[in-house]
Amino acid sequence: MKTAMVFGRKAVIAITGLTGRQMDYWATTGVVRPSVRPAAGKGSRREYAFKDLVSLKVAKKLKDEGISLQKIRMTLVFLRKSYPGKESHLAELRFLTDGETIFVMDRDPQKIFDTLKRGQFVFSLALGEIIEGLQGELKKFAAPKEERVMVDGHTYTVVLIPDLEDGGFTVQCVEEPAAISQGETEQEAIDNIIEALEEHFEYVKEQEAGKAQAV
Repeated sequence: MKTAMVFGRKAVIAITGLTGRQMDYWATTGVVRPSVRPAAGKGSRREYAFKDLVSLKVAKKLKDEGISLQKIRMTLVFLRKSYPGKESHLAELRFLTDGETIFVMDRDPQKIFDTLKRGQFVFSLALGEIIEGLQGELKKFAAPKEERVMVDGHTYTVVLIPDLEDGGFTVQCVEEPAAISQGETEQEAIDNIIEALEEHFEYVKEQEAGKAQAV
């Protein structure tokens, strides 16, 4: 069984383009709460599912168009109740708004036929495009990244792997797999793996010196 991906705060910010303040405010006011693990007090962590990222992106785009948070919340409630967990169906939906009212258009255009008589719509938002865009951002964000570092006059390849749940990066040396570290940013992770490699080689030298003395 495929395990659903879980996203921590830093990963959500990086993938959706939201600010931390915006995301936290929407979580505390009920616009978009994390469905995997809500905050349980100061210092506790929130965990989001991919469907939450879709809701956050929808909310951001509607907010950018001047739609009130109250109307955005009502729209997201409608989505959660009408299309629970159906990502393939969600991808076929489109939001239409005249700046005052938000309509959801399904595959059947007759479902919004009467509402179209109100006037010209000024904004259209396709969920399929949002889902595809988020998947692209996720693929870029989660992809391992190779870097080269110099230690003791030798060049080594290190691999940076983003941590979706806790944020930051895990980093490991290809040539010396025992050298593993992490960091909040790419630069911090690289600095830490260089330090880990230096300590590793220092330990190897000490071991070799000890063996030589024993002989």
